[in-house]
This record gives sequence, structure tokens and C-alpha cells, in this order.
Amino acid sequence: MKKDFLSIRDLTREEAHELVERAHWMKAEDFRSNLLEGKTVILIFEKASTRTKVSFEVSINHLGGHHVFMTPAESQLGRSEPLRDTARVLSRYAQGMVVRTFGQDKLVELARHGSVPVINALSDDFHPCQVMSDLLTIFERTPEFEALNIAWVGDGNNMSHSWINAAVHFPFRLNIAVPRGFEPRADILQEAKDLGANINFTHDPLEAVREAHYINTDVWASMGQEEEKKSRADAFAGFRVDDRILEAAHPEARVLHCLPAHRGEEITDAVMEGERSIVWDQAENRLHMQKAILEWIYG
Repeated sequence: MKKDFLSIRDLTREEAHELVERAHWMKAEDFRSNLLEGKTVILIFEKASTRTKVSFEVSINHLGGHHVFMTPAESQLGRSEPLRDTARVLSRYAQGMVVRTFGQDKLVELARHGSVPVINALSDDFHPCQVMSDLLTIFERTPEFEALNIAWVGDGNNMSHSWINAAVHFPFRLNIAVPRGFEPRADILQEAKDLGANINFTHDPLEAVREAHYINTDVWASMGQEEEKKSRADAFAGFRVDDRILEAAHPEARVLHCLPAHRGEEITDAVMEGERSIVWDQAENRLHMQKAILEWIYG
């Protein structure tokens, strides 16, 4: 039976914890294997990427496999061919698809009609590989999640949704602060709470970061929202991760950003370059977590 990774909820609680521990071990060992020898994974990216593209390409290489990279001009995702046809054809050519796209529905349809695993490399709803990598970054410093307060400050976007999903499997307290009108999807939030996730929601960023051990943020206008940049900048005033935010947090709080960052908007240059920032370890950990995810799928 094939495994797809479309959101963190595709993992059991035990699998989620095992992935973090396995990726941690892989990083320490500079892990290589021949797991994907003779296998080809197709990377289909409708959205531009630096870290996701390179980290997946290198991950596949480290596991002995090959990849084919396809842009929108080279794939049928944005054109007239039904997705079910694309899924069936590509399944005859390769052993997996890593897809970075807009609608989560595209990933679901590719997974439904294809016979090979599909990995969500980002959609408008979720960014599971990124948040699993972020959990690895936190685990490296504080492996006991039970005592942690983790804050999300910014947009109720795909990253916030994946943090909400992660809170179902990991026992940290998640504090979410977003401006009014930019809340995460109510159904995703409510389902997580029904499953026991410890989540506090507020419109006050200072409340969210109070005693937070880790502070997360992201750009205020994601890909496809460029026309909203000015209105979003006005709405998000006060949500910038700066010295004021850090002063309200735990004295040893660390800062994460999934990148690319718009310095001076959602985060200041001083915070990005400061001693509280763990952004570069966070970016590196995409490589190690994606190797663990690929091993979970193909191992």
C-alpha cells in the first residue's frame, strides 16, 4: 500500500515522533543510502522555490535516486489535461511525485488517481515538510516537547495550518496570534482542538509570545497574494517580530522563519541576524527531514 504525505495528519502520532528522531540521527550521521537506487522522483513545482527544490533534489541524491524537475510550462497541472490523466501517466514513468502547487485539491487528486506516492512540497493549505523540519530544529535544542510554548505570529496561512496539525501529535502549547480577518481555517483549528491539541488563539501578538520558548513567523503576503501586499502591511502592523516581541517572550526564546523573509516587514534584520535566530539551522534541516520522509515512504 502506497504512502502519501499531503499533510502532517497523514502520520500517526508515533510516526511523527519517529520521523523527528530519525531525521536527527540522519543529520548526526550525514546519512546516505541506496534506498532509492533505480527509482526516479518527479518534482512538479507550480510555485517557485529555493530551499524546497534544492533540499529535495539533494535528499533524493543522498538516497541513491534520480529526479526530474518540471515547471508549470513543462507539466499539465495548469493546463487542459485532467489531473487524473497526469497522475496515471507519470505513475508509469516514475516512482513518486513531489508537488508544490496552489490548491490542496490538486494533490488529493494526484494521490487518488496515481499509483505512486505523492508528497506535498507546499500548497495553499499546508506546508508539512517545512513544519516537520521546524520540529526537528526545536528537538535539537529542547527534545521534551511537553514543557514548551510555541508561538505563531502572523498570517493564518498554510504554515499556521501545519503547526495546528502538528499540535495534534506533539504535546506543546501552541499560541496563535493573527490580525482580525486573517484567521486560520476554522475547521482545521476546531478539528485539532477536538483531538486534544493544546492551542490558544488570540489577536494580540504580545499575548501569544508571553513566555514562548519559540516564536514562528512567515511573510505577510505569500505567493499569489502580491496584489494584497499594501493592505496586508496595514492589517499586520504590530505583528512584526522585533525587539518588542522578544522582550515579551521567554528570556531564552528562539526565532524561526521558514524563508524567504521580507526583512523589515514581518521580521527585523536585527532579529534575523541576532543570537536568538535559528533560521539557518531551520533551513538546513529541510534536507535531513526530507530524507527521513522519503525513507518513511519508501522504506
